Amino acid sequence: MIILGITGPTGSGKTTLLQHIVDRNGCVLDLDAIYHELLQTDKGLLRELEDRFPGVIRDGALDRKALGAIVFADPEALLDLNAITGKYILAETDRRLRAAEADGVPLAAIDAINLLEGELPGRCRATIAVIAPVETRVRRIMERDGIPEEYARARISAQRPNEYYAERCGFTLSNDSTREAFARKCDELLDQILLGKE
Repeated sequence: MIILGITGPTGSGKTTLLQHIVDRNGCVLDLDAIYHELLQTDKGLLRELEDRFPGVIRDGALDRKALGAIVFADPEALLDLNAITGKYILAETDRRLRAAEADGVPLAAIDAINLLEGELPGRCRATIAVIAPVETRVRRIMERDGIPEEYARARISAQRPNEYYAERCGFTLSNDSTREAFARKCDELLDQILLGKE
């Protein structure tokens, strides 16, 4: 099974690339979705979050806004959050990759904003950064998540800049033109990687 690592800042257009992978009979492991599933099922994760960020677990569930208010304002807190959640997410990702391979899935994509900061790149044949201009990203996440501009900008400023992803990934897709043009770029890059023309 070929494993691709997909990363990039929020609002950049990763979903379009991921859909092209699904269209090629691949599976997508969205690490953010896995994290939210673990929040419902893994009591050990909730205990560690409460120990580090007292008050963010209420009635047995994570108060995402309370946690967000802490980590988006404090880079050290965000690093701590990523360290705690990372080990749980990695274990579940490995389990799902093994299951997909056992099922004969030919292609898997790991979708993770923090892909480059842990052990996951070593599991991938290629890493792909999806980037877009900041103003485009602000507009997209405001529309997608129904949030005000100030909160959208705070989320973006808490993340790494485009250059961080582009410099560290094997491939970069810049989503800076039309939807159709970006779709063509996605297909061309997947062809290039899957045919071994890296």
